[in-house]
Amino acid sequence: MIDLHLHLDGSLPPALLLRLAEMEGVTLPAKDAEGLVPWLSAPIDCSSLNEYLEKFDLPVSCMQSPETIAAAAGGLVDELSREGLVYAEIRFAPQQHMRKGLSQRQVVRAAVDGMEEACRRTGFQAGLILCCMRGRENLQENLETVQVASEFLGKGVCAVDLAGAEALFPTGEFGELFSLARQLSVPYTIHAGEADGPESIRAALSFGTRRIGHGVRCIEDEKLVEELKEKQTTLEVCVISNLQTKAIPEGNVHPILQLLRRGLRVTVNTDNMTVSQTTIAREFAYLRKLGMTPEEERQLLHNSADAVFLSTEKREELKERIDRVLA
Repeated sequence: MIDLHLHLDGSLPPALLLRLAEMEGVTLPAKDAEGLVPWLSAPIDCSSLNEYLEKFDLPVSCMQSPETIAAAAGGLVDELSREGLVYAEIRFAPQQHMRKGLSQRQVVRAAVDGMEEACRRTGFQAGLILCCMRGRENLQENLETVQVASEFLGKGVCAVDLAGAEALFPTGEFGELFSLARQLSVPYTIHAGEADGPESIRAALSFGTRRIGHGVRCIEDEKLVEELKEKQTTLEVCVISNLQTKAIPEGNVHPILQLLRRGLRVTVNTDNMTVSQTTIAREFAYLRKLGMTPEEERQLLHNSADAVFLSTEKREELKERIDRVLA
């Protein structure tokens, strides 16, 4: 299995966070892993994306030194390897880890070092996606994130992203970031169509993206669905998370299988394993309950392999591994 949309700070196991807090000197609201769960995980009846995002505050506070950032990235790789994944793209925002004086380059270097050491040890494959953050006063920090991604491209970093409070800061306001990414030949994906509607997805498409984080609210606009199908834009769908954040209205069936059956290139991802208390295996188990067939499962896995920020050769290798497991 492959996870294309996985946030580092939202996916740290509670036991790992205990260790990071000790290293960082942070006092936690609970003394054991079980007691931390309510502080790190959003309820299924979460009121909105903004409430969901509050669960990131504690993990971020425990990742403010090279040692803790490296330990977090390496620890998540260990967890993904144990879960049986073959590849993941792990995303995080370097500018959120500078409270104790680190530069974005130092933050990224620490994350790359931690990830690559764990990959060597486990045989796992992973890449980092650096997130720019939605906001009004952080343009220079975001432009620096794109620049740093360019410097580390192919050296642990595979792309950039735009994340954060989508409904408060519309996607269309961030075109300058992706203009720079194109100038520097940095691949990118964009969160869109989660807390904001079809207009957010259209803005992302206007920036030339080939991948969209979430994108499920395309279902509200028939012409947009057809455009995504025609362009074969990859949607990084996170089913459990979408239900929690009310990207899909309460009581509605998630449309991922409907979109797949209409020919869109949808993929299955976790978003935040700890915040949403999920894994890729649980996401697929949920889809089987919705009526996903074995062939549809294969197609979803192939879609993920086709969308990774890797070479064509590496994509084909991933598909071959998937087919061997499913045979």
